[in-house]
Amino acid sequence: STHDLTAARTHGIIEALTSADVMTFADKGYQGARGSLRIPFKRRRFRPKLSRRQKTVNRAHAKIRARGERAIATLKTWKILAKLRCCPRRATAIVQATLV
Repeated sequence: STHDLTAARTHGIIEALTSADVMTFADKGYQGARGSLRIPFKRRRFRPKLSRRQKTVNRAHAKIRARGERAIATLKTWKILAKLRCCPRRATAIVQATLV
């Protein structure tokens, strides 16, 4: 049991995404992460409200993340992935075949 950001740093996920030049939209839990991660603006305790521009950026960020979150939620409901006993590299082919 560890925080997502700590696990990502430990396993080199952030560095791998940055070196591959993959832009990734993360949630507010990744505040402080550098690289190609895009994180929404977070209101701090002593900072006044977010500006109109920051709210607009957060709204656009949420729209992009919503697609990925919905896709993950759909995949979690598929029982075949929960009981997958083959090599994880074959999971992509299984998901593609299921979608077809």
